[in-house]
Amino acid sequence: MKRVWFLVLVAVLFTSCGYKPTNIYTKRVLGNSIYVKVDISRVDPQNSVLITDALNQAVITKFKSKLVSKEEADARLYVKLASVRFNPIQYDSNGYVIAYKTLVVLNTKYVDKKGNKEVINSSGDYDFSIEANSVISDNKRFEAIKFAALKSIDELISKISVRGVLDDKK
Repeated sequence: MKRVWFLVLVAVLFTSCGYKPTNIYTKRVLGNSIYVKVDISRVDPQNSVLITDALNQAVITKFKSKLVSKEEADARLYVKLASVRFNPIQYDSNGYVIAYKTLVVLNTKYVDKKGNKEVINSSGDYDFSIEANSVISDNKRFEAIKFAALKSIDELISKISVRGVLDDKK
């Protein structure tokens, strides 16, 4: 019986998945120091500032990298708020909209630590409700764009880490 458990343990050790966190793969692409530039939208400057803060936080917490000046950076990220849309997704019995889906699309151009350039479009969505027969308040709108942008940044991170996985396989 002990021999069977020993063989199972050995088999598990040799066939384990080899999991590595996302930041390992993103560091292979972007390096340890990153410069971030978010294009400020003239139409909606508040959301551009919000995306800048969220992206800076992601570089520090999710990429596990440092924010540095353009000259010191291993990689550079240039992010632009491509679009923000609000689509009705639910109506009450009288036909009034009571829920919306917010869709945020980010256009990111980046130069990795090897000097390769790439463009990534990422999107995120967020659902929220409002009172029937009312307009979306500025607070609700700002919150919805914030959470949708955070999801879009998560998608961006995923796409960059996939590139790191593919580079690792070469």
